[in-house]
This record gives sequence, C-alpha cells and structure tokens, in this order.
Amino acid sequence: MTKKYRRYEPNQTYLIPPDIRDWLPKQHLAYFINDSVDGMDLSDIYKYYERSERGQPPYDPTLMTKILFYAYCIGKPASRKIDDAMHEDVAFRYLGAGNFPDFRTINEFRRIHLNALSKLFVQVLRMCKNAGMIGFEVAALDGMKIKANASLDQNRDYRSLCEEDEKLRKKIEEDLKKAIELDDEEDRKYGKDKKGNEPAPWVKDPVERRKRIRKMIEELKKKQEEERAKYDARVEERSKEEAETGKKVRGRKLKVVPKEPENDLKRNLTDPDSRIMKARQGFVQGYNAQIAVDAKNQIIIAHDVTQDENDQHQLEILAKLIKENLDRLPDAMALDAGYWCEEEIRKVLDLIDLYIATNKDWKQRKALREKPTPRGRMPKNISLRDRMERKLLTRHGRRIYKMRGKTVEPVNGQIKEARGFRQFLLRGIDKVKGEFALIATTSNILKLWRYRNKVASG
Repeated sequence: MTKKYRRYEPNQTYLIPPDIRDWLPKQHLAYFINDSVDGMDLSDIYKYYERSERGQPPYDPTLMTKILFYAYCIGKPASRKIDDAMHEDVAFRYLGAGNFPDFRTINEFRRIHLNALSKLFVQVLRMCKNAGMIGFEVAALDGMKIKANASLDQNRDYRSLCEEDEKLRKKIEEDLKKAIELDDEEDRKYGKDKKGNEPAPWVKDPVERRKRIRKMIEELKKKQEEERAKYDARVEERSKEEAETGKKVRGRKLKVVPKEPENDLKRNLTDPDSRIMKARQGFVQGYNAQIAVDAKNQIIIAHDVTQDENDQHQLEILAKLIKENLDRLPDAMALDAGYWCEEEIRKVLDLIDLYIATNKDWKQRKALREKPTPRGRMPKNISLRDRMERKLLTRHGRRIYKMRGKTVEPVNGQIKEARGFRQFLLRGIDKVKGEFALIATTSNILKLWRYRNKVASG
C-alpha cells in the first residue's frame, strides 16, 4: 500500500478569489505599518502631485510610503530589491494591493520626497510618546561611522585636484576644437542646413567633472583659510599675553598652518561631502551618524548626520533636536568619552544632568571605576573634569552611566547588524541626512510594533 500525502495541486484554480490578508499572521509587521501610515499626515507629499494634472496618474503616496517603511524595517532599502519583492513577497504584495511600481519609480519617489519622509520621524516619535514608551529619565548618545556610497581610493589631495583640473581644462579645449573642426568639415561636405553642429556628447562628462573638481578645490581653500585664521588668532592671543605678563607662554609651540592647503586635506570625487573616518574596522569613506536614545524602551528621540570625524561637537546639537522633537529634555544624559569637550559641555550644563566619561584610554577608565565611592560634599574650585569624575564614582552616577551600555549601543547594533544597514545608498550630506531619518523612523516603528504586540498578548 502506497503512502498517502496531503493534497497538493499548485495549478489549482480558485473559484473564489483569496483574501491576501489571510496569508500573513494576524500581528504581522505589514499590518501595523499599513494602519500606522494610514493615520499619518502625508499632506506635504500629496501637495506635490496636486499641483500638476499632466501625465499618467502617479502611484498613491500612501502606498509608496508603506512599502518604503517596510523595506527599511526588514533591511531591504535598495529600490531593485523592493521591485523584486513587490512580485515575490506576500507582505509587499499586501501593502501594494495589486500595484507593482518598478525600481525607477520607487527610487524617484524617495529622491523627490526625502525631506517630507524624514519629517515623519516626529510623527512616529509622538506615537511612541503617547503609547508611554518614553521615560525621560535617562537618554544616551552615541555616534556610528556609516560608509558612504563612495570609495576610499577616489580621494584626492589639493595638489592632485589642481593637476587633474588642468588636464581636464586642456582636454575640454582640445575636444571643443576638434568638434568645431568636424562641424566645419561637415558644413563643407553636407551644407550648412544640415544638423550636427552641437558639441560632441563626450564633452559633457569632462565639463561636469571639472565643475566638481573646481568646487572641491574651493572648499579645500576655504577650509585652509579658516584654519589659518584660527592659527593667526592664537598667535595674536599668545603675543598679547606675553606682552602683558612679560613672560613667555609655557607649553607646546603652535603648529604653523600654511596658507595653501596641505596634502592631508582631501576630498572624494564620488561623494565630495563624505569624509575619511576612523571606525572599528579601520578607515572608511563615510559619515558620522548620531542618535539619542531614551532608556525606557530604546526609542530614538533625536538623530543627525555630520561630517565631523569625532563626536566632540554634537552634544548641543542633539540636545536642541530632542527639545524640538519632544518639547522637553530628559532628566539625565549618559555619554562616552568621545563627547568630552569642556566648551561644548558648558553650553548645556545648566539644562541637563550630564554623565560623561572623561578619558578614552580603557586602562585609565578601569582604574577610575575601581576607585571607592567618594564621601562628603563636592570640593569647591575643582576643574570640570575632576568634578565629572567624582560624579561618575557616586552610586547614582555609576547607575546612570551603566545604563548607556544597554540603551544606545544595542540600537546601533540593531541598525547595523540586525537590519544590515552599513552603507548609505544616496550621496551628499542632505540626502544622507534624509536617508538616516528613514532608518531612525523605522527603528521606532519596529519598537512600537513589538511593544503593542506585547501589550496585546498580555
């Protein structure tokens, strides 16, 4: 007797059309995104299309926003992957509801509405706040280096840029000369009423490339002028102090800053806004992405992307963004030693209770942690660094700073490891900021979805 199997007929025709909503689990992420986006204000996106009635009807912005949010949530932000998933993935087919936008349409929608999409971060954040997911007790800040859509070997220093600029200038002149000679020859051969007197199509690329190089040269000059101005100001300040005291200022001599840009200043031809950054895996061509995370449920309450190679000047910026997003600041904030900058700290010292590591060297940090808890009142007239070190050694200080490791660092890992976001798709600082806003928004959507599922299941 042969073995019996369950009925399997893949070519069976359905007599009654199936309901695609029955093909996903009841608490699936796609359902949550569908309901959440339906409740969002997308008027800025709709206004763009309502200004013109020409051409084919566009895809509904609500549909496009849903599939982009879902794609970023599951780590498939590339437009071609979304295109494939619209045909192959049940969740995407559910969100598309019978629509199949191709990758060009998806990419164009994201490019055009990047600014409007990034503003949805605050709407999602307010949803998290209304759900009681933000505690305001402690927030933690951290930066992560994310690779740009550019290669390290496309960096050029000032001298190389000038040399390439001169080569391109000569090439453009030669190409235009050849084009004119060719036009004159064709006029003699075919007559002046014939077409063909436009510049050769291959002239365009060198011209555009030279424009970009000229812009990069000017940026390097401006950067060098700023550094030179700072140097001149410090020299003048030291000279004035020596004249007043009659004594030579002690300490290291100031490093002379030349007027022309040095070779350690470089710009990238592919993405001039990106910078060479030191990351854990070595040097990358990228950006420094910043997040502020609330400790209660790991909700991102502020985000930014900067070209700065370190985190020293990001504290005040993120504090302002938190206040704008939530109308108030958390009670305390925990930060690693990368944010230690006395000038920056003093700007927000009266606004928020700060707990900042003061030394990057792990041996010194370990030695500091092993010191006993200080007793008595805080001594007067001690430096800000000593005051902070003493504060971190208190029981309360140890508890607050310890929360940093389980607040912001897991979110960094979730973004880069769990969702696989290690490189920006777009180029330029403004577009990169918009793309990271999508990452931060969908991070909070995932947290809110899991939180509501947990509440619903008791």
